[in-house]
Parts: sequence; C-alpha cells; structure tokens
Amino acid sequence: MVHLKDIRDACLHLLFPHLCEGCGNDLLNPGAFLCLRCLESLPATRFEIYAGNPVEKRFYGRLPVEQAAALYYFTKDSLVAKLVHLVKYKGHQKLGIQLGRMMGDALLQSGRFPVDALVALPIFPAREKKRGYNQSALLCEGMAEYLNLPILEDVISRPHQTETQTKKGRIARWKNIEGKFILTDPPVISGKHILLVDDVITTGATLESCGAELLKAPGCSLSIACLCHAFN
Repeated sequence: MVHLKDIRDACLHLLFPHLCEGCGNDLLNPGAFLCLRCLESLPATRFEIYAGNPVEKRFYGRLPVEQAAALYYFTKDSLVAKLVHLVKYKGHQKLGIQLGRMMGDALLQSGRFPVDALVALPIFPAREKKRGYNQSALLCEGMAEYLNLPILEDVISRPHQTETQTKKGRIARWKNIEGKFILTDPPVISGKHILLVDDVITTGATLESCGAELLKAPGCSLSIACLCHAFN
C-alpha cells in the first residue's frame, strides 16, 4: 500500500534532490551529507589512538602539547580537499558540523583526550564577517555534541591580518604569524585542559602561535585536534 507521505517524500526528492557532497549519489540517510561509500573512502590517519603520532611530533620542542591528532590525510584534489573547500568557501556549514561530529566520535572512542573545553582557532574578523562563520567553530559545534563539552568563545582573538600561509615554509610561516593572537579572557581557561580545534594542519605554525598564547593562562594545559593533516 502506497502512503501519501511516501509519495510526498518522493516528489520532494525529485524536485529538491538530497545528494552526497562527495560524489553526487542520492542514496543518503536523512540528514547525512556523505554517502557510505564516500565515508568509507576517506583516508583515516588513526592518529587519535596513538601517542607520539606525526601531529604530536610536529610540536616536539615547540609547544607543550598533551595530545594531538588529525582525523584524515589531506592531499590536493582529494575528496577531503573538496570537503574542506566546500565548508570554507562555499558556505556548507552543516557539512562542517557533520565533519565535527565525526571528529568528536573518533576522539571519544580513542579515550586519549580528557579535555575540559573546546576552543576554535580564531580567524580574522574581516574574514569571518565576509564568510559569515569560522569553519573551526563549525567543527567545534559538531564535536561538542559527541564530547559533551562547552565551546569557549571570545577567549582568544586574532585581530591582525597576516599574509596567506599557503605557500610559505615553516620559518616564514612562524615569522608571519608570531604574536598575532591575543588572549582576551585568561580566567575562563585558567586551570583547564583546552582542546584547540582547526581544520587543516600543515607546518603547525599557526596552531603553535595560538597555543602558546592560550598557555599564558595560569594552570592551562593544551591538546590539539584537526580535521586533516597535510604534508608540507
């Protein structure tokens, strides 16, 4: 027996198809943005379950990080690169939140991130105003659903515009970003273990600069979680 609801849903899907953001497949679960095939094809690093993983090693001798991880490998023209581009530049905010849920689930399952709160890596106010959101804050929103943790906003700011980091080496990136973050509310994170969240880690210079500023709060400790790990 055909129900009116089934007919309505079929008509809506025909007029407004719900397609996978990765491959365009229409075989999606309600509320999902990636099909199972695309989800299974994402190049998982599994860094979150290993101490001394490559992301943690990036900060050795540079920043006292408790734990660090990135969920996927990032390579040019890959599905992961496409998803990051959609979130950052095409306004796909709900996709960003879903990717954050995937990060939160992975960290929760690892049992290695006993943090107290989430902090999104801030972007420049002008850029956030133009874009309408901070992509790292979207990831935090999804992560918070799984980790059941607060998201601390307005704790640290990034008021000074800097040149793009995309084509710079490690030393040039550090010189470009050094001193560009300002800790605005130290008491909020004093004595807390903070998880600093970003979308892509390459050299780690931006995260290092931001993390060093956060650690100026008395008794604060720091871990880092990124969606992707890019090779530089």
